Amino acid sequence: TDFVANISHELKTPIGALSALAETLVDEPDGEVVRRIVDRMIGEAQRASRTVDDLMELSSIEIGGGLEIDRVRAVDVAREAVDRVAAHAVQRNIRVTVVAPERVAQTADIDTDRRRLVSALVNIVENAIKYSPPDSDVKVAVARTDDQPIRTVTISVSDQGVGIPQRDLDRIFERFYRVDRARSRATGGTGLGLAIVRNTMHALGGSVEVTSVEGEGSTFTVSLPEASTGRQRPARPTSSAPDARPGHDRSDPARPPRVQPEGVT
Repeated sequence: TDFVANISHELKTPIGALSALAETLVDEPDGEVVRRIVDRMIGEAQRASRTVDDLMELSSIEIGGGLEIDRVRAVDVAREAVDRVAAHAVQRNIRVTVVAPERVAQTADIDTDRRRLVSALVNIVENAIKYSPPDSDVKVAVARTDDQPIRTVTISVSDQGVGIPQRDLDRIFERFYRVDRARSRATGGTGLGLAIVRNTMHALGGSVEVTSVEGEGSTFTVSLPEASTGRQRPARPTSSAPDARPGHDRSDPARPPRVQPEGVT
């Protein structure tokens, strides 16, 4: 299948690089050259490891296993995701801010697998940081919509980055699809992050959407039904997500994420 062919290609590249670099080391007498080659080998090994890890995560989501549904506060999930990428944001001098209307911050709950939802948001926020220019802003906005019959909680991640061409918007959630392959490889992307996001949201009973303007930035929005005290918690999903053909963090105690009230709704 195309998926197996893509996996083979993605793993063959770093494995081939490792083999070539190892052969170069055999008779290399220069210690400095050896150090540079070893550094490259470590990078290629880490790249292969990330690809395998993402494939395992995607497979776990698609078979519908391991979901742990609990009631959580939406703004707390957003804060945790921002905490996990804080060091990366500081390194690139990018300000990441969590904003929410006061009433939403205090009352908007969702029944979900917290770990998987946080992981999906981390993927999105990390991408926003990677593709934004230094000294820019990323906003993580928590909101509530009154769509009937079920109200929805949304978490939107907006950046001021390079944006996504319109021709690519329909394909960015496909496995291994990259808008800019060279830049994706340079930033360490596996091409599976957004595929994991889409399948995760489907498994959790939600959705993910994207809007973007080239040269201005992108907004990714995940949506989930709001929990209701009068409604039972959802049953754990048992079916897999649909075939999504695509696409560490530690917090910096010196720079915690800010939650900025936007008023009462």
